Amino acid sequence: MTRNTARIRSWLFAPGDSARKMEKAVASQADRIILDLEDSVALGAKPEARRMVAEVLESAGEGRARIWVRVNRLGSGLIHDDLAAVMPARPGGIMLPKSESGADVQALDALMTPLEPEPGATGVHPLVTETAAAMFGTGTYRGAPRLAAMSWGAEDLADSIGAMGNTEPDGRYRPTYELARSLCLLGAAAAGVPAIETIMGDFRNLEGLKTRAEMVRSDGFRGMLAIHPNQVPVINTAFTPDEEEVEEARLIVRLFAENPGAGTIAGPKGMLDRPHLSRAQQVLAQLDE
Repeated sequence: MTRNTARIRSWLFAPGDSARKMEKAVASQADRIILDLEDSVALGAKPEARRMVAEVLESAGEGRARIWVRVNRLGSGLIHDDLAAVMPARPGGIMLPKSESGADVQALDALMTPLEPEPGATGVHPLVTETAAAMFGTGTYRGAPRLAAMSWGAEDLADSIGAMGNTEPDGRYRPTYELARSLCLLGAAAAGVPAIETIMGDFRNLEGLKTRAEMVRSDGFRGMLAIHPNQVPVINTAFTPDEEEVEEARLIVRLFAENPGAGTIAGPKGMLDRPHLSRAQQVLAQLDE
């Protein structure tokens, strides 16, 4: 089994029925491209979109490893045709919308396996808070097959619970949606995979995007979904450790390496213990993701 381990900072959506937008996405600096067969494609356009997405994958050669496909949800009556069209073209992974538990990933694995040219090579990235029921399943993904990352969603969740909106006047998410973000982060940590922040719909507000991306990275997220190529450079910068962070992390790792039996060590900014070492190692790991 092979699995792409390149950086996972930015995940850029492109509708599967738009050749122009898919071409722009593939040409962008996004770490991952998500060609969409779900919400951005009308029902009648889905057969042609499947063909177009498969064509993009086939033409990408080795570059197809960074190209993922968002299929329609389990139980939609559409996912079987989605997978039959795209799996032979070897996408880097499949994004599963409206996933409600690790059992849904298990069910997806069973659908993918017979269609996969290289068994086990294709990752799965579920969206784990898009329904009310899904909120209660975020802790069930540990051990789910193919699991590569987890993301949350606010718009479909609002629709699921009949909400008229999901943000405050200043743009901050209301408590229910902050809870969804936290449950995704905790569920991903429990499952041992990266948590990826949801989209920012106002793609023109790049300063707000920078602030939000930096905040969620500090919380523990390792990347963010994007809906416009202009968002990609901001996201990539926000989720890349800066020089000061890297130097400090390397110093902490070196100090513990020089004192292997120590539980605590005096550092330049105070006492250091094993959690400091773990966080430093995580910073350095982000250089290679």
